Amino acid sequence: MSDTNQRMVYGKTLVELGRQDERIVVLDADLGGSTMGKLFEAEFPERHFEMGIAEANMTSVAAGLAQTGKIPFTNSFAVFAGGRAYDQIRQTIAIGKLNVKICGSSSGLSDFGDGATHQCVEDMAIFRAVPNMTVICPADANETREAVKAIARMDGPCYLRLNRNDYPNVTEEGAPFEIGVPKLLKDGTDIALFAVGYMTGVALEAARELEGSISVRVINVSTIKPMDKEMIRKMAEGCRAVVTAEEHNVAGGLGSAVAEALCENPIPMKMVGIKDTFGCSGHNYQEVLAYHGLTREAVAEAVREMAG
Repeated sequence: MSDTNQRMVYGKTLVELGRQDERIVVLDADLGGSTMGKLFEAEFPERHFEMGIAEANMTSVAAGLAQTGKIPFTNSFAVFAGGRAYDQIRQTIAIGKLNVKICGSSSGLSDFGDGATHQCVEDMAIFRAVPNMTVICPADANETREAVKAIARMDGPCYLRLNRNDYPNVTEEGAPFEIGVPKLLKDGTDIALFAVGYMTGVALEAARELEGSISVRVINVSTIKPMDKEMIRKMAEGCRAVVTAEEHNVAGGLGSAVAEALCENPIPMKMVGIKDTFGCSGHNYQEVLAYHGLTREAVAEAVREMAG
């Protein structure tokens, strides 16, 4: 894994933060070799807790550590981080507004080989519906590094959604990360294309493909909650229509959040995402993405359709 891998950058950033702040502790649920929690364990073994395959217990322990003044980061695959520990997250961390950071690794379809049981396509919807919860899905490894620093500084519960695979960075290295602030990556006048996570790079590719025929404005919405609805509305102003792109179920994810922001002044809109179905296994990541219609071509076609 390289510095274009969100998991690797996440692990390295935790070590960096751990050197600066002794309050930071890390908990893993038997997946430290995958979540990269092992990097923190190697550097600070006394501040790393291996909880075994027991996500609910890990989450409760993290809540207790937060109440003693620690800043706990819990790590597991996204499907387990929220799914197996939802009750503990809701009842203890969210209601109590505890300072726990939940990292869902290998999210979306990125664990291509393990199929539906390990591919979490509903996590943003689940966490977005939980009061007091911040939900962040960085576009790439560069943004992951700055997002981890930002959530360590904030006080309160947060869910961080990370991809499993290497892919090119599309954001500027070292650019400050502001929670709740969408960022314009490419200006345009015809269609506003809002994207999140891996699909941000795909959206930029689609926009470049359409240059000369359709002018596409690309916006990276890495904070799903809290979402600055006024800023979303302003970023769609002047465009004929809106397209959203996400590696997540279209029900409850980015598309739903953007639609909620725009509903007071509706604008024609189309969502590119997973169509209310579970994932599937494949030979590689791109094969699974293509099966679910999460490609440059699919995004470009959605833009063409909305542009008339």
